[in-house]
Parts: sequence; structure tokens; C-alpha cells
Amino acid sequence: MAAIIEYEDLEPVLDVVQALRQKHFVLDSHTHKRGDSATALQGATHRLQGNLHIGGQEHFYMETQISSVMPTEDGGMIVYCSTQNPTEIQKLVAEVLNVPMNRIVVDMRRMGGGFGGKETQAASPACLCAVIARLTGQPTKMRLQRFEDMQMTGKRHPFYIEYDVGFDDDGRLQGIELDLAANCGYSPDLSASIVDRAMFHADNAYYLGEATINGHRCKTHTASNTAYRGFGGPQGMVAIEEVMDCIARFLGKDPLAVRKANYYGKTERNVTHYYQTVEHNLLEEMTADLEQSSQYAERREAIRAFNASSPILKKGLALTPVKFGISFTASFLNQAGALIHIYTDGSIHLNHGGTEMGQGLNTKVAQVVAEVFQVDIERIQITATNTDKVPNTSPTAASSGTDLNGKAAQNAAEILKRRLVDFAARHYAVAETEVEFRNGHVRIGEIVLPFAELAQQAWMGQVSLSSTGYYKTPKIFYDRSQARGRPFYYYAFGAACVEVIVDTLTGEYKTLRTDILHDVGASLNPAIDIGQVEGGYIQGAGWLTTEELVWNDKGKLMTSGPASYKIPAVADMPLDLRVKLVENRKNPEDTVFHSKAVGEPPFMLGIAAWCAIKDAVASLGDYRHQPNIDAPATPEKVLWGCEQMRQLHTAKAHPYE
Repeated sequence: MAAIIEYEDLEPVLDVVQALRQKHFVLDSHTHKRGDSATALQGATHRLQGNLHIGGQEHFYMETQISSVMPTEDGGMIVYCSTQNPTEIQKLVAEVLNVPMNRIVVDMRRMGGGFGGKETQAASPACLCAVIARLTGQPTKMRLQRFEDMQMTGKRHPFYIEYDVGFDDDGRLQGIELDLAANCGYSPDLSASIVDRAMFHADNAYYLGEATINGHRCKTHTASNTAYRGFGGPQGMVAIEEVMDCIARFLGKDPLAVRKANYYGKTERNVTHYYQTVEHNLLEEMTADLEQSSQYAERREAIRAFNASSPILKKGLALTPVKFGISFTASFLNQAGALIHIYTDGSIHLNHGGTEMGQGLNTKVAQVVAEVFQVDIERIQITATNTDKVPNTSPTAASSGTDLNGKAAQNAAEILKRRLVDFAARHYAVAETEVEFRNGHVRIGEIVLPFAELAQQAWMGQVSLSSTGYYKTPKIFYDRSQARGRPFYYYAFGAACVEVIVDTLTGEYKTLRTDILHDVGASLNPAIDIGQVEGGYIQGAGWLTTEELVWNDKGKLMTSGPASYKIPAVADMPLDLRVKLVENRKNPEDTVFHSKAVGEPPFMLGIAAWCAIKDAVASLGDYRHQPNIDAPATPEKVLWGCEQMRQLHTAKAHPYE
């Protein structure tokens, strides 16, 4: 008997504002609250209200979603998948095949880019391939073409922001209410945690005072949006940076002065709206350092003079900070495992639960193990991330790759080193303190042996040369019902100063110079870290300038390829890019050799480019009005902002015409 299906066209909800007004949510809203913001706003010296649209972002990884599944002789499957989350793939493939997880092995050597887009979105191709492989008994592979990948997969969550802020004559916040509404698409995916992180970072570097932060997870009939570098944090930061600029325009002050007036203090005004104390705060000294090295004051004066004499081309300047919390906000994910074997020739096999996507994770973890044993990194072989070597892994996300997997590998290496020290001390009848590893050798009392020789002797002495390692992040907790706790182990800090020039007749712009100072603690690999800072800044600036997603009235993505979706190119690089890492400031927390995460925090440095563009446009109104330019600030939006400023300036000059 055939089924008769009737379809009815319904009006889709495609706009996040419409979804918010209709309370069309995928999950319940959540609130962070400190003090009485309503009373504070009523009694504030000055008060401003406004809204802002923040666009999404396509991951545009070099390698699109791809999976290959091979049936095994025992009824299981080997899954080769480009994923940031092998254990999630293992779990979901097992579910769709209705088999235990131990029948599924996920092998992930490397990805051609991820940026969060392969944390959950890689599951669909893997599961589809697994079903086909089960039905046919044949290996199955799927690779999406670029336009398919862009249309099928989720993006960074677009946000709609409404703010109500009160402040004094110095621009210092007295009260604030923020509503953060995320366009989640048709399902939650990771939207719960993403909106949480947006709320956690709605303060960025600033003490909010009496504050109410509401997070809404809006449902629209579009592809389900997902993780992207920063994981909601950038959207929250853009909101508060817009507020800082609006206050500065209203008061006629330099935006940097308003920002510094609201910075978290070290002993006072140092508790966030979710009741975590901001410890080891580097904001003031880093800002002062960057102000001096970038010649901010001199350039600000020169730019004002330039704009006064240039009717068409206008320059803008902005210096914005970054305070980014490091840890998964889902606390149970803050754990990792590793596996190390030492062979009798002294070579070392290392496997860990993190995934390499071009960020240098494997290099850093290998460096950690090499440092423990004091051997050359060439002696260490890292094999593909594999669920039958290190099980129950957390995704490589939240800037946690090195912090978690590096510490797990360090733990495994130190266990093995302890065994070798114990053996050497017994075998050669010396104190354990007389055993020292250095430069590929081991000094045992007066004897010096190559590392390989000690490994051979330990094996002959029946010492296990294999160990697992494990690590879980300490100190963190969060009570969601009370909206308070310590969700982050520590904060990473940064600051960027960006100068742009805008053609006010076309809306086109160019970044002239970018100065960056970023905090990575005691850097494990400065070359990798500087690369991450540079790439993060460019990607963040691209999100807020050229990368515009457009859907039609049916919910179909129209910008589905490089011809219509514009990621930054070589010509979009600043003409002068200066990047410096903070020196001699180890992470006080017990991280891997006191380093700090560097994956996501630099992304928010790109906010300075967006603020600089708006600063240039604001010069058309004598810097007393904030241009209404949503993100991304495409040339079309910038041109419209220029026209708004000209109209305001004309109306002010001729109020009775």
C-alpha cells in the first residue's frame, strides 16, 4: 500500500529578530545577573539604548567535509574522517549501526582546516558512509563539493544585540542590560554552550557593574549553526565594544579613554557578572605598552588633522583589548588522555586525543614529551589520533588542544621517566637525585649513557616502557542554576591597534597598519604562536568586514562559493603588520610549562579593524555620533554609514532648513 503525502508551504522564520519576538527558540533562555541593573539604569547620569546585527561566518576550510568507512572482518568499521571530535564520530556511527562503540574505530591523521566546522558537522558524512558500507559490505567514501559543503553545513551563529546602558561623565558604566539573540538554525547543535560563552564574554575586558545579560537561542528555518573559532565569545565582545564606542561618541571622548576607564581592576572592580575573579590581570600594562609602541596618541592627533583637511578619504584608528576565558564551558570536557611507548632503540611513540588541523598541536605536544626526556623532537613519532589507542576523547576545541593533551602527554612521559629513574638508581646503586636526563643522554652518578641504551637496559630489567597519561583541568566549576562560578581556568589577554583609510564616496577601505600585543604565557613555540596570532587577527577582521552570508527568502544560502563569499585575500592584509608576544610573563596557573592557549583569543583582535572603520566614518560627524554599521562592515554598509553621517552633519549645520 503506497503512502500519499501532502505538503503544505508554511511561512518560514528566517530572521533572528522575528524568531526573538515570537519566542521561537530551540532551547530556553538563560540569564546572568549581578545587582539591580534596572535601578542603576534609572539613576544613571547618562543612558543610551541601541541594537546591532552581527553576521555569521563560513569556515571555508581548505578541505571540505570528507569521510571514508571500511568494514572489518569482525563486523565493525574503521572510519577515516576529517573531524575535530573522533569520539563523537565513533559514538554516532555506533548508534546508527546499532553496535557497541568498541566495534567502531575512528582514525584521524590530519584535517585540512577545521575552525570548529568539523566538531559536530563531520558526523553526517561519516554516518551516511557507515550505513552504505554496512548495506553493501564495501568501502564507502564521501567528499562534499565546496558549494554543497557551504549550503549543507552550519556557520558561526549570527547574533542580534539589544543594549541599554547607563554611565557617568567619565564614561564609566553604572548599569547595563544586554540581550544576546543567536540565530541557531533549525536545531540546537552546540548552541547552548555557544550562547553561554557569548554571555560569559559580553564583558570582554570591562567591569560591567550592575548588569543583566540575557541569552536567547532562536530557531530559524536554516541550516543548524555550529561552532566557530571563539565559540560565541567574539559575538559577545563585539556587543560591548560597540557600547564603548557609543559612549565615547556621546561624551566626545577618545574611545580608548572610555575603554580604560572601564577596565577590570586588580584588587577592586575585578569580579565578572558570573562571579569569577579576574586574576593575574595584564590589561593595563599591555594597553600601556601597545599605546607606546604603536604611537597611539601621536597617530590619533595626526589622523584628526588629516581628516580635517581631507574631504573624501578619512582615516580611522582603534585600540581594543581582549580578555578570553580558557576552558570548555561544559566542564566535563576538560579532560584528556595520551599514550607513550619507548622502544628499545630509544625511539618514542606518542599518541594523544587531540586532532591536528594545521594549528601545530602535534608539534607542541611532541615538544612537551621531548622536554621531559631531554631528547631531540626527531626521536618522537606521533601517530594518527585513534579511538582504539586513546578512548573517550574531548573535541579539539575551546583553545584546549595543547593545555589538555599536552598535560596528558606530560603526565605519561613523567610516569615513564620516573620508572627509568627508579631503575637506573637501583641498577647502578646511586641516589635518584644523581640521575639526570640531558641532551639525549642520561647521567647516572659518574656514568653517562645514551638515552637509547638506558631504554634497552630497562627493558632487559623488566621495566614497562609503555604508559597512559591523563589530565583534567583543576579549579573550574559553574552552577548554571545560580549563574555563577569559575568556568575558566585562566584568561588570555591581548590588544590590537588598527589604522584604516576609507573612501567615503565608495565605502571601500584599506588597513594601513596593525600593531598587536598578545599574551601566550611562556610560549612553547613562538613561531607557531605568532602564526596563530596573525591568522586569528586576519580571520577575525574578515568576519567583521568582507565575509557576508546572504540567504534568499526561501532560506537558501546564495553565497555558496568564493565568487560570492569573500574571505580575506593577500590584498586585504595590513600594509604594515607588527606582532609581538608578551615577554617574561609566565602563566601563574599550572599549565604546560606555564604557557597559555593561543587558538581562539587572537581571533577577537580583529574587532579593532571593525572599530577603526567606524571611527573613520564617525569623523564625518565630528566624532559625536556612532555610525550605524552592522557587522560585517561591507563597503555597501560603510557607504550607507557615510551617508548617514553626512545627513546628520548637514541637519546639525542647518537645523531650520
